Amino acid sequence: MAILSILSRSNARLSKLTAIALFLSASVLAAHHEDHNSSESQLTAGGCHDDGSTYDDAANDRNSSSDLTHGNRSGTKEKQNAISFEPVVITAPIMQTPLSVSFDPKSPQQPLPANDGAALLKAVAGMSVTRKGGIDGDPSFRGMGASRLNISLDGEQILGGCGGRMDPPTAYVFPDSYDRVTILKGPQSVIHGAGSSAGSVLFERDRGYYAEPTRKANLSATIASFDRYEEFAAIEGGFEYGYAKTAFTNAKSSDYKDGDGEKVHSRYQRASSSAAFGWTPNKDTLIEISGAQSDGEAAYADRGMDGSRFARENYGIKFEKSAISDVLYEIKAQAYHNYIDHVMDNYSLRTSSGMAMASNPDRKTRGGRLELTFTPTSSIALIAGGDLQTNKHTGRSGSNTGPNYYGDKERVEDARFQDYGVFGELTFQANRENTLIVGARSDSWKSTDKRQSISVGSGMSAATVANPTADKTRDENLISGFIRYERGFLDNGAFYIGVGRSERAPDFWEAINKESENSVSVFDSIETEKTTQLDVGLTWNSEDLQSFASLFYGKIEDYILIQSQYEKPAGMMTTRSATIARNVDATTYGGEAGVSYRFAPNWKSAVSIAYTRSQNDDDDRPLGQTPPLESRLNLDWDDGEWSIGALWRLVASQNRYSLNEGNIVGQDLDKAGGFGVFSINGAYRWNKSVQIAFGVDNLFDKTYAEFISKGGVMVSGYEQTDRVNEPGRTLWVKAQIALD
Repeated sequence: MAILSILSRSNARLSKLTAIALFLSASVLAAHHEDHNSSESQLTAGGCHDDGSTYDDAANDRNSSSDLTHGNRSGTKEKQNAISFEPVVITAPIMQTPLSVSFDPKSPQQPLPANDGAALLKAVAGMSVTRKGGIDGDPSFRGMGASRLNISLDGEQILGGCGGRMDPPTAYVFPDSYDRVTILKGPQSVIHGAGSSAGSVLFERDRGYYAEPTRKANLSATIASFDRYEEFAAIEGGFEYGYAKTAFTNAKSSDYKDGDGEKVHSRYQRASSSAAFGWTPNKDTLIEISGAQSDGEAAYADRGMDGSRFARENYGIKFEKSAISDVLYEIKAQAYHNYIDHVMDNYSLRTSSGMAMASNPDRKTRGGRLELTFTPTSSIALIAGGDLQTNKHTGRSGSNTGPNYYGDKERVEDARFQDYGVFGELTFQANRENTLIVGARSDSWKSTDKRQSISVGSGMSAATVANPTADKTRDENLISGFIRYERGFLDNGAFYIGVGRSERAPDFWEAINKESENSVSVFDSIETEKTTQLDVGLTWNSEDLQSFASLFYGKIEDYILIQSQYEKPAGMMTTRSATIARNVDATTYGGEAGVSYRFAPNWKSAVSIAYTRSQNDDDDRPLGQTPPLESRLNLDWDDGEWSIGALWRLVASQNRYSLNEGNIVGQDLDKAGGFGVFSINGAYRWNKSVQIAFGVDNLFDKTYAEFISKGGVMVSGYEQTDRVNEPGRTLWVKAQIALD
């Protein structure tokens, strides 16, 4: 009933599309049930076959294109598949190939992440999440987040509507509905969009060719402390000429309690449905149409409003053709539409102490991309293409009823953006050990400030003034690129060194939603941000030992710094506080390292560490919102049927801070003390299709908050804290069933 009540507000056409996909998928399952009984099931609870593949060899060719173009250069594919360290419960994914970390989002994870895309990333060394409530945190990598960390949802981009970042792109990610998450570190790729100075996060779905009639179902359910419940169901069916897939998610939680037993304003509820239809006239050709819808609500402990609507509508189409010729190996093309309708108010999820108010921003994002893979020789591969994205942001606000009801008002456009990019990435494999990768990208970026007036101040000093940059348009040409050398050694090792440059334009939250030091609008004065970074590291993957080290050193020209509580004149002998954006030069360096070692047949230990140090060079003080030193220690026992593990997360104190300075997600509040959190987990494999995992996060009920988390505000019925505290002791169980 919960999923129906939420989705009833979403687009009815997509509900019909999903129902059709569910019917067709179930029909294929039933029609070929007899064939299924005659073959041995190889599907594991994680959703993959025992050999690690997803469909058949043709599908694997489509998903990876070629070893040369997708980084599989250190040893053969057969050898890499034979080395498996995949745990039942993910606690700290290891970087197995240069500058890339991948894991299965369906797998249980500790600590149990919130049901969104941000918390899912926190297990990766170097990743941090800014907590605001129970869900919809903002992820950052090496202290760089928001538009510096490119988020791709199966090749699409989605942008939230809230001016206060209630709904970052990861708020619209439902982890169980994806097959793979990949983090690409630093400005060392140009094919996933503009401005990825910190890196790129790819949420991906598998597609394939079904040589034989195939049907699958994946189901999971999670229960946890604080009345938390999640459910996921996915059904797919296919044959030689096509397939249908559908997936549903539903999640809810009450307010969690911190280690002191204090409730945190954090309850949420959200649901999604998606469907895809693929036509495969042969094993090398795919045309797919897809759609998705979602909605939800979430309480926030860091502000005076909550999110009462997070409605998303998505449509997309993809075309893929591989094995075209000896020179042109593959063509990929896609187009998409994403619409976000977001409502925040002060009455739906809390007791309102004043006038009931609501704000209703929305954003329409449309885009597409074309990618061609050329293989003129066995040692050279070139990925070339282009992408485009346009988005329009509007808003309206008012009360919850009466003549000032927000829903009766016309929407007012305040900003418009567009970006057209072309890119090329060349891989030259001189021999089995030596590879050179070079990439370049150029973007034509354009934005128009559609605001006619700007609200400044608050309370008695609130005022509305004319916008000095109204209807102004600015254009920028953004240049990015990189070069990287990789060398394999001793069959199991790989070394890399690369230099990358990324240039990004200010985003909506920087250019439209902030003032400058001297004006109420920063739109035409904030400069583009240029990052030049050196990345160096190595990986080692053997049967019993996996390890990696990844170091970086970066210089940032015109870093876009956000500063709150900035005092500006407000008339005769008075001042007002404003949040401004300004450019500074900065230096950042650090890295991540990790080791996973199987020291006995059933025993494995692992340790990872991450550290970033960033400096505001212009003001000679720390760069705001830089997380402290962090380490994770793991010990796991696994006999193939049962597994037991322990995780000890250690975070150092952070004394390097700059009061009221940071980024669009948050600004530094004060120094923060260190903490250690101990958790335990276990799992039981009933058979190849059924798996149950369980755990206790924060076993000793520690009260703590992350350095970069937002400050708490006064909410009626709740204790106000300096920062939004993390959950206390949390018990959880996750059951998974995979049917082939």
